[in-house]
Amino acid sequence: MTEFKNSAVKSMVVMRKAFRTIDSRVSATFRDFDLTPAQFSVLDVLHAKGPMRIGDLIASILSTSGNMTIVIKNMEKNGWVKRMVSKKDHRAYIISITDKGRKLIKKALPAHIEAVEEAFDVLTQAEQEELIELLKKFRTLADKD
Repeated sequence: MTEFKNSAVKSMVVMRKAFRTIDSRVSATFRDFDLTPAQFSVLDVLHAKGPMRIGDLIASILSTSGNMTIVIKNMEKNGWVKRMVSKKDHRAYIISITDKGRKLIKKALPAHIEAVEEAFDVLTQAEQEELIELLKKFRTLADKD
């Protein structure tokens, strides 16, 4: 095993490993409902925030546009979302959740929340709050672009 002398690099490696571990455990809940992580994210965002442009949806779930096009098409085929041309900008599409999609996310969300809570039970409430504050500091990197 490589010994890290640089604490920034070590922090990054540890953070990535922790994320992969948590993501792997939590992603199992998506499969129980025949959803991919991207599909779950789309349903979750649309359920919480309502209809939105594809670009805004992509920004909300941190996905790429190429991937999102395929995700949306597959979700349309399943009857979970619908795509409409924007009345304000005919070049843009508005994505909204259907009743079928809403029923699905309402079933899937409790299991997902439970899995997230179980994964984070390794930290106390105070440690979770501290982690949130520490991770928020990375927002400043986005401001530098």
